[in-house]
Amino acid sequence: MSFTTRPTLKGTFGMVSSTHWLASQSAMRSLELGGNAFDAAATAAFVLHVVEPHLNGPGGEVPAIIATAADPTPRVLAGQGPAPAGATIEHFTSLGMDLIPGSGPLAAAVPGAVDAWLLLLRDHGTMTLAEVLQPAIDYAGAGHPISEPTCSAIDSVSELFRNDWPTSAELWLRDGTTPVAGSMFANPAYARTLSRLVGLAEAAAEDRVAQIEAARRVWSQGFVAEAVDAFSRKAFRDSSGEAHPGLVTGSDMAAFSATWEEPVVLDWHGYSIAKTQAWGQGPALLQTLTILDALDDPTALDPSTTAGMHAIAESLKLAFADREAWYGDQQQVPLDALLSPAYAAQRAGLIGDLASREVRPGSPDGRRPRIAAYLLDQAARQGVRRDATTGEPTVAANGVVRGDTCHVDVVDRWGNMISATPSGGWLQSSPTIPELGFALGSRLQMFWLQEGLASTLVPGRRPRTTLTPTMVHKDGMPVLACGSPGGDQQDQWQLLFLLRHLVGGQSLQEAIDAPMWHTTSFPGSFHPRDIEPAVLVVEDRVGDDVMDALTLRGHDIRVSGSWSLGRMCAVARDPATGVLSAGANPRGMQGYAAGR
Repeated sequence: MSFTTRPTLKGTFGMVSSTHWLASQSAMRSLELGGNAFDAAATAAFVLHVVEPHLNGPGGEVPAIIATAADPTPRVLAGQGPAPAGATIEHFTSLGMDLIPGSGPLAAAVPGAVDAWLLLLRDHGTMTLAEVLQPAIDYAGAGHPISEPTCSAIDSVSELFRNDWPTSAELWLRDGTTPVAGSMFANPAYARTLSRLVGLAEAAAEDRVAQIEAARRVWSQGFVAEAVDAFSRKAFRDSSGEAHPGLVTGSDMAAFSATWEEPVVLDWHGYSIAKTQAWGQGPALLQTLTILDALDDPTALDPSTTAGMHAIAESLKLAFADREAWYGDQQQVPLDALLSPAYAAQRAGLIGDLASREVRPGSPDGRRPRIAAYLLDQAARQGVRRDATTGEPTVAANGVVRGDTCHVDVVDRWGNMISATPSGGWLQSSPTIPELGFALGSRLQMFWLQEGLASTLVPGRRPRTTLTPTMVHKDGMPVLACGSPGGDQQDQWQLLFLLRHLVGGQSLQEAIDAPMWHTTSFPGSFHPRDIEPAVLVVEDRVGDDVMDALTLRGHDIRVSGSWSLGRMCAVARDPATGVLSAGANPRGMQGYAAGR
């Protein structure tokens, strides 16, 4: 076994891996109190709202994949809110826009995360709402040592807060200055929001399930929805440079409910890999695996060699070009064709010895692909305004990770397992709603303002999100839950991890620690929707010889820091022995696994 930054944890009681140690340990607290994996994941999620507010918030969204001890069949928890009723193409074009802003009230979808976590608790949890929310209430009310990345995110938008978003300045710039990393920081308004939610739920019913249902009604139809409705009517500057009011209303909040859905599952090398439907980017990972298999070359499955990196990067470009042309929240996504061996063979036939610099969507079942005209107009893309609030800031050109999303995986002693990727509603996405202590999200930016595309803006439709949890089964039993923050990189980093662990036999921590890389040679999902032809971003630990060889193959190598790419979390279970394991990302010095 090679050296790792920390051990792969092993035990039989329970395992948690998340992007912040306070969330991981709070989840372990729920397990220690007798809760199951779903209680623990929800506990972690609400703590993440408090301790990683630059990465996620209650105004955001979450997809998750679960398997229960009673029924190991994977199921998707769909907590992605849709476009509000007023979010029409005509509304945005009447404002002179050809892109939805990357920040501000106009970019907000209906919040979906909290209702999803409450639905999970109702259907599969065992603990009361008060027990699950107590750690988050404590950290929000009494404070926690604020992290350096959170402080950096606040500092990057401090002038905007001071000049244009005063409610955000009031919460995040105490005494007018950015908090000092490591200092105690509290969010009393959010603590009051959660406490009030618990109090009203307990007053409405004594039964655990009835209390959770009451909390869902309070959230979507009570004081939270009322505050969102009122605040959305106020105009604030967004990434367009102008001030606009938002579109989310109380009626939109009341109309939304998280749902349970079937996953997309690919049988691959003796495993079954489950992802969300194509309203998320998850099937692109499955497509990439089918293309790699169609190459019929074992070296294509090794992400540490020149041959493997070239094959994987070129396969990713093809899959993500298809994501742009075909994926969205609609019934016409031809997933059966996109994941078929015949189509994979067609796509694999496009991979040559040199790196492609083109966006090449395919024609499943002979259908003609369409991508946005905006992507074909390079001059228009170069003229788009950028600022620190736009998009989902992930990896800067110098490899510095500025934040984006969270992740949490849990497995318990009974065999319950969950992979969840909370995101959106980060502090820099939109002005803070002062009485609630959180901001709305900016997920609408992932829609196009052009008719006839797979991800055209339509009221009530979910944006095609990058959020993409993963669950792996073997012989019908769940054996692995994993995921990563990272926007368009999420499935790329997960792909490398899965190849190293499932094919290469590396332990969880070995596969997480290994040098990471990704391509940006396809249309980005976030404002301003950049494409960087043939670019490969690589940690410098990949090695000069490999990078030189990739350059000769036409890849534009962008060197990043030794420990700068990837944010993987993972937990696993051996059904034969009941032994549980976990690994967590050392990059950024925030993610941790816990377990026994």
